[in-house]
Amino acid sequence: MASDDTPVGMRPSPVERLTGLVAIAGGLLALAVAGLVVVSILGRWLFSQPVEGDFEFVKMATAVAVFAYLPYTQARRGNIMVDTFTQRLPPRLRDGLDAVWDLAFAGFMGLCAYGLALGALDARHTGETTMQLQLAVWPAIALACVLCVLLVITSLATALRLIGRSP
Repeated sequence: MASDDTPVGMRPSPVERLTGLVAIAGGLLALAVAGLVVVSILGRWLFSQPVEGDFEFVKMATAVAVFAYLPYTQARRGNIMVDTFTQRLPPRLRDGLDAVWDLAFAGFMGLCAYGLALGALDARHTGETTMQLQLAVWPAIALACVLCVLLVITSLATALRLIGRSP
């Protein structure tokens, strides 16, 4: 994992601030899901009455929460990197290689965003719903798509930041 090279006291970039807020929202969503699970388990245990459709909420909310964390992780350079062979390279060359991989990641996540957009449109068009509660699934897919686009933008920003570092 690459370390954060931001000097102490330096303000985070707008992208990092935005992705931080989105990650906090994802964390709050994860906490809400955990609360729902606790209530459902207690309801099942105490009253033989779980929260109906709890697994449907958990499935959709967990997916959205994960997509909410990814942009911040990218902005902070927190994704796992294997730098065994590059750690001894000059910093400028290492930054260049990292920028190339950030661009590759942006491209791959762009394809994922495209697939999510098609999936959301298809789910909306067909009226796809969850099995038990009959909730529309397209809003969760669309939100994951938007968060994936934010990840693409963040990956491009981190690549540009690496390319723009002075030698």
